[in-house]
Amino acid sequence: MALKPEPTAPFHSVQYALRVLETVSRHGGGVTDVQIARETGLPVAHLSSLLLMLRREGYVEQVADGAYVIGDSLVLLGSGLTRREALEAKLQETLTELRDSVGAAVYISRYIDGEVKITQFADGPRTPKVNEWVDFRSAAHAGAVGKCLLTQLDQNGRRDHLSRHKIARLTSRTITSERILFSKLDSQPATVPVLDLQEYAVGTVCAAVPLTAGSAVGCLALSLPIEHAHRLRAAADTLNRRAAPVVLSLAI
Repeated sequence: MALKPEPTAPFHSVQYALRVLETVSRHGGGVTDVQIARETGLPVAHLSSLLLMLRREGYVEQVADGAYVIGDSLVLLGSGLTRREALEAKLQETLTELRDSVGAAVYISRYIDGEVKITQFADGPRTPKVNEWVDFRSAAHAGAVGKCLLTQLDQNGRRDHLSRHKIARLTSRTITSERILFSKLDSQPATVPVLDLQEYAVGTVCAAVPLTAGSAVGCLALSLPIEHAHRLRAAADTLNRRAAPVVLSLAI
């Protein structure tokens, strides 16, 4: 199942979004899009899509005279001791909206202290999450989440992980050769979702895209039952396009 690369990966625009937020924050009384473009160096045409995303996510608001000011989401994320709770709540809200948009269970995963960890997810009666029949920490070589995280590690990091979590055949589609696995990881385009076509579990297909925020290694993923495999391509494309707000929340 071939997926065409997106023109820009989600994290490519996040650094620009951060520059926009810094500019809006400096102008407490509001700032126009023309002034934002001047201070950030971004073309107004490109800036328009960023401002639309930031407004939708609540990071900026547009006041009566058309100027932009910081929004409630950004205020909450800077609220001292409640920042972590506010961030988790914002991410959960974003995941729930994304779940409904793609019609699939969605997940945020991070590579923390050498282990694969699902940190948040959104599922529902019509969008059941993956049945974790093998611990995700031991199945990075097979699942979309694990493979997406491994692509972000160097060769030594990958070998260290696999030295602690041996490659095992989970289904007839699981790659069990380290050489073949590393070759596929190295050839994975950064702008194309990583797929799992029943490699982790029979009856389930998955897709994942990287979430690059600073030095953190993470990914955004979705899963579908095999009877909905025909929707995987469209869902994965949507996941890729909608990942920017998640990266932005992690980067702030």
